[in-house]
Amino acid sequence: MPADSATTIAVDDLPTLAGRHLGWSRWLAVTQEQVDTFATLTGDRQWIHVDPERARSGPFGTTIAHGFFTLSSSTRLLYELLQVDGTARIVNYGLNRVRFPAPWPVGSRVRMGATVSEVGDVPGGYQVTFGLTIEQEGQDKPVCVADLLFRYYGEATS
Repeated sequence: MPADSATTIAVDDLPTLAGRHLGWSRWLAVTQEQVDTFATLTGDRQWIHVDPERARSGPFGTTIAHGFFTLSSSTRLLYELLQVDGTARIVNYGLNRVRFPAPWPVGSRVRMGATVSEVGDVPGGYQVTFGLTIEQEGQDKPVCVADLLFRYYGEATS
């Protein structure tokens, strides 16, 4: 669901966003329950994510969200920043580059900033490359930086 401050644009006007920073999402907290559920779904039950007692003596002093949990949060945060009207479908097309420079500790909050790095034509629509930065509240180093590609296809005409 888009935020009240989301940029709303018609699919055919997407090229006008090239180079534009879309702003920052709301702050999003992560709970141990969410991390445990993600671990169960993915089969990645490494102790740094799911064992709070052991993690207290680990490198971060607490459990941390999986990198892919962090990355998967980007889709819902992107919808808070951009609403594209007149689409028949929107496809998450993939990623060009992803890095996890810092952990996302359970109990802390992050938010995401997005820049429209590039908009290119594809048959029936546009491919948009978003430069994403997910930052933890009160920390200088981001928890994730990524180039996310979405394809937006206009409404079918007869």
